[in-house]
Amino acid sequence: MAQTSSVHPYVWSMAVVHKIYRDALASGPVLVESARGDAHRRVLIASYYTNVLASVESHHGAEDVCLLPLLGDRAAEHRDAVESSRAEHRQVVTRLAEAQRASASWASKGDPGAEGLIGVLGSLDEAVSVHLDHEEAVIVPLAIKHVTAEEWGKIAVHGAAHFAGDKFWLIVGLNLENRTEPQRAAMLENFTPERREWWDNVGAPSFEHMIAEVRHAG
Repeated sequence: MAQTSSVHPYVWSMAVVHKIYRDALASGPVLVESARGDAHRRVLIASYYTNVLASVESHHGAEDVCLLPLLGDRAAEHRDAVESSRAEHRQVVTRLAEAQRASASWASKGDPGAEGLIGVLGSLDEAVSVHLDHEEAVIVPLAIKHVTAEEWGKIAVHGAAHFAGDKFWLIVGLNLENRTEPQRAAMLENFTPERREWWDNVGAPSFEHMIAEVRHAG
């Protein structure tokens, strides 16, 4: 069994990721409504959700590969909880696909698709909230007991490698802004020189410009 002390400094990162998803999905009605009659803004908001949804998908896929199998093996007495988490992931994936289709339709067809997208994002929000609540209450405490820091770190690496969006800097920026100053500094220190140069010169300016536009609802 992994020692608790080896993973505690890393577990908080899950709450950061979860907050990004909770905030983005809860903002769906306001952001979609803010784009009515504005084609430029509609494309902007659709792009924002395309990338957030891609992050949800890759994050949960990473947990399916890097976290849940370990817990299934090492915490056999909690196998039902692990299987419940897998089932929740499947529900989220189904609703993610619906949201991705609705977002693409809204971006191309305009205002007539707004209500449909709002409804689908709301349904996804419900499924994601149930799953995140369960994960924070049950799965993360199990990870503290049974997963090493190195193993925990593979979740983020796998998720980044399988991110299917076109604005990875958006997800990096959302992660950074939801961390404390020491946590941000630690994340940036772990960047390779090439990644840090990319972030400083491309990622950060792109993120700051886009997120300011997204949050300016009129």
